[in-house]
Amino acid sequence: MTIDVQTVADLGPDDRAAFFDRDAGIESVRGDVREIVERVRTEGDVAVREYTSEFDDVEVGNLEITDDCERAYDEIDDGMRDAIERAAANVREFHEAQRPEDWRREFSEGRTLGRRFRPIERVGVYVPGGSAAYPSSAIMGIVPAVVAGVDHVSVVTPPADELNPVTLAAIHAAGADAVYCVGGAQAIAGMAYGTETITRVQKVVGPGNKWVTAAKAEVRGDVEIDFLAGPSEVVVVADGSADPELVAAELVAQAEHDPNASVVAVTDDAETADAVAAAVDEQADARERETVIREALENDASGVLRARSMSEAILFAEEYAPEHLSIIAEDDESLLERIDSAGSVFLGPNTPVAAGDYASGTNHVLPTNGGARVTGGLAVETFLRSTTVQRLSETGLADMGETITTLATAEGLEAHAESVRSRLEDGTDDDE
Repeated sequence: MTIDVQTVADLGPDDRAAFFDRDAGIESVRGDVREIVERVRTEGDVAVREYTSEFDDVEVGNLEITDDCERAYDEIDDGMRDAIERAAANVREFHEAQRPEDWRREFSEGRTLGRRFRPIERVGVYVPGGSAAYPSSAIMGIVPAVVAGVDHVSVVTPPADELNPVTLAAIHAAGADAVYCVGGAQAIAGMAYGTETITRVQKVVGPGNKWVTAAKAEVRGDVEIDFLAGPSEVVVVADGSADPELVAAELVAQAEHDPNASVVAVTDDAETADAVAAAVDEQADARERETVIREALENDASGVLRARSMSEAILFAEEYAPEHLSIIAEDDESLLERIDSAGSVFLGPNTPVAAGDYASGTNHVLPTNGGARVTGGLAVETFLRSTTVQRLSETGLADMGETITTLATAEGLEAHAESVRSRLEDGTDDDE
């Protein structure tokens, strides 16, 4: 059997560390990435082309391929174009519902406060690609930025002798303004600092391999990033009513992403646990990426776990803080109420994680490695900045004048206190 059944209560310190202390695995490449980033920062296109030749074995002509994306959109078959458009429409609809409205209201007499939202001006999106097809990642990264109103959305995607037309078509359909044929750490550096060809951006988002993630860590501070994402992960919480075949299908689906993916099922039912483990083994045999799947299943952060109760199962899931959380149980809504830390939640037997990966409308760019404890996935607010606004009348200022001057004096900031006293003494009222 590929995967053993373990008991949550019997997990030792090393076992728990494997499950709960996951990381993106970037330390092994940080030194090399630092050199790449510095060269791109100082040498621009020359360094980008050299690294593209070295790492991708491709001699790129024009780095900008915006027109190629439009042509690919026109040339792909109608069925593929329709699928791209429907997925993009669903993602667009969901993200449009997230747009916050500016607001302002009076909290007390003469004290009006509010908040307004404005988009970041220039954003860069990393879309994995090359010869592989990742149209979903293009949609997930670009559409929220467009919905937020970002003025210029740049996209980088790795080169290949023949770029995948489906990825290019999705980039165009999602609404990118400029697209560049460059991948890896050099792509992140190019967007962070700009080159002769690549537009410098203010924020970089999107998933990638450990070289991409390490580069995002390196440029953070000079440019904003979304978060440092590692390999894909899923936790399935199931009770005795769950179909073991469906639970196993979720584990196998996420395992095919990457040998380092983490996949876990946790259930309070012993028969379900054994049946899931057996079904995983059987399903892995039938998949084209069986080798990748089995490597992921052997990951120390993967497994089938038996809990003493559903409460223990939920506590495990909460501590794990997974990228994807599937709940297949009779009382899934009440179990959801006890979960605070998860990137995206999939409720019920008819809601596979793949639906969110591609077309339900939610975003699949999500925090991993426990990041869900402190942040969420890509959303419209990822691409917005907020400003608070306030207006005080003479009455409003007088009402809090003593509070302000007392605190300012306590902090030794006499000029702050005087800036309030002088207004009250002048008796100026901008409401008149």
